[in-house]
Amino acid sequence: MSELGAMETGAAGNGLYRPVTIGSLTLPGNIFLAPVAGYSDRSFRSICVDWGADFTYTEMVSSEAYIRNSVKTEKLIARAYNEQRYAVQIFGANPDYMAETAVRIIERYRPDCIDINAGCPMPKITKTGAGSALMRKPERLYAVVKAVAEAAGKTGSGIPVTVKIRSGWSQTELTWKEAADAAVEAGAAALTIHPRTCSQCYSGAADWDILAQLVQMMRGRVPVFGSGDLFSPQAAQDMLASTQCAGVMFARGAMGNPFVFRQTKELLQTGAYTGILPEDKIRTAKKELDLLCEEVGEQIACREMRKRFAAYTKGIAGGARLREQLVQAGSLQDYERILGTMF
Repeated sequence: MSELGAMETGAAGNGLYRPVTIGSLTLPGNIFLAPVAGYSDRSFRSICVDWGADFTYTEMVSSEAYIRNSVKTEKLIARAYNEQRYAVQIFGANPDYMAETAVRIIERYRPDCIDINAGCPMPKITKTGAGSALMRKPERLYAVVKAVAEAAGKTGSGIPVTVKIRSGWSQTELTWKEAADAAVEAGAAALTIHPRTCSQCYSGAADWDILAQLVQMMRGRVPVFGSGDLFSPQAAQDMLASTQCAGVMFARGAMGNPFVFRQTKELLQTGAYTGILPEDKIRTAKKELDLLCEEVGEQIACREMRKRFAAYTKGIAGGARLREQLVQAGSLQDYERILGTMF
């Protein structure tokens, strides 16, 4: 089958692709880009919007760094030129810092949503009491969410506050029910769950049964979105159908594959989706490189894009040879020379 052929089939017009409402915010569809540290910068978010993402999230923003007026942190927050709707994700364990950060971001950047990270499993985050560490202390999560929700409400912006959680700290500390209840009681307008524990990080399989249970638990209260093990349009369709979640968030599955947003929509709406030509993959990667150069300068962008080009070139004939050369690329001229030999 050619790369432009129908790659998967499913039930056309199954109602799984639909608008969703989060508090006062109504979105045209339910296929989102998740917040991904080190990846979902403005350049990549812009590319994902080009390819059909209905809603995009920034990389997580440290509330403590933001309060210190970190220039690097500011760069994480600004809206991409084509982002009509986006969310800023913040993390921290201090309710006052989190609230102040939310207010400053709302007043300066006017995002469409503030999302609270209660799911990051990285030790440098959890050791501060933030991220997944909040799953161990639902009362602390409640305090953080309440402070942020109340502060956001006082701005008069109507911007909703949401929370992204995991299933718990470990298999012996599955606290997702308590955490979800705490977040919603504190004012969260929606929840997203990556149904792995902190100790799992990204190993093993995401437990979609937990997602399905959370959907039922929150029915009539707030929408629940799912993340975890979404690497294809078919996986997104399966998650939506089997769990009845309100929508899906692609994270690792979108790396080097922003095409998955359009393909997922096609699958849900028509029962099939179109493959992507190698030339389109490279053209898209080049555009991301150009956007990143505008953001951070040529030297940093060219270094950062090595890993991203590696992801884009997976599955391309001759991709291994390309990747061997691209890991040495240090300038736009290098990229043009290397890619010019094949495209």
